[in-house]
Amino acid sequence: MKKRELGQSGLYVSEIGLGCMSLPPNKEEAKKIVDAAIDHGISYFDTADLYDKGANEVVVGHALKDKRQDIFLATKVGNKWNEDGSGWVWDSSKSYITTQVKESLVRLQTEYLDLYQLHGGTMEDDLEEAVDAFESLKKEGLIRAYGISSIRPNVIDRFLSTSEAASVMMQYSMLDRRPEEWFKLIEGHGASVVTRGTLAKGLLTAEAMKRVEQSKGYGEYSKEALIDTISKLDHYAEDLISMALAFVLQHKQVSAILAGASSQEQIASTMHAYHQSISANSLEQVKDLIRDDRYTGHRI
Repeated sequence: MKKRELGQSGLYVSEIGLGCMSLPPNKEEAKKIVDAAIDHGISYFDTADLYDKGANEVVVGHALKDKRQDIFLATKVGNKWNEDGSGWVWDSSKSYITTQVKESLVRLQTEYLDLYQLHGGTMEDDLEEAVDAFESLKKEGLIRAYGISSIRPNVIDRFLSTSEAASVMMQYSMLDRRPEEWFKLIEGHGASVVTRGTLAKGLLTAEAMKRVEQSKGYGEYSKEALIDTISKLDHYAEDLISMALAFVLQHKQVSAILAGASSQEQIASTMHAYHQSISANSLEQVKDLIRDDRYTGHRI
């Protein structure tokens, strides 16, 4: 497994990371999947305090507690569950971030986080206060780096402009190329991109046509356009997952792809695809088959 630096943090992450949200709630079943990921060379694991009301962090902590020195551990903050568990509210205040990190550390059974991320954000937020919270946590040694998970360019730019953030997590795939316009801006701020949704809800896997038939479209693609595009991609690419991963990793601004998995078989499938060779010429040609959309809202 190759590794890339996360922004200019001096920290390196495996090109494929495990997005832990899809892990089963059973600790032992989840541990088998995490162990399989590690056996395949994955060392980057990402969760959030929002997932399953914190229970996902507990599962991840159990699975990784004996491997802490060998892995890169990330979680997120900002979405606060209501006391009755009926939903959550947004809270990017310094007091919430600095309090919540300690709860995440307990659930994850660790003394520090490699990456702590603001799990959203708006232009109405006091982002400078959030950045101050992250900087304070770095000084305390509770986190090694921080970043933001957002698809709002104006929020991303403002957050990066006032901080030394290492990363921006964005939904990005062959079927959602909106982030490409902002890669240079992110790089210019000294940060890098971590992608999620790179397999587009299974539309870029062996189950592509089955998923298309069950969908109502995806992003700017109507169902009809999606059927046409997936058919062309499936015909063109020997392995759709391999093409999807290589398409994202061709960008030097991308540090890692977070891939979800709910079984050991899914880990094996993703890693088999990752190790397939895709030529630069093939990646260039595939651009003619897919849309090149841009964000219409939240622009700078």
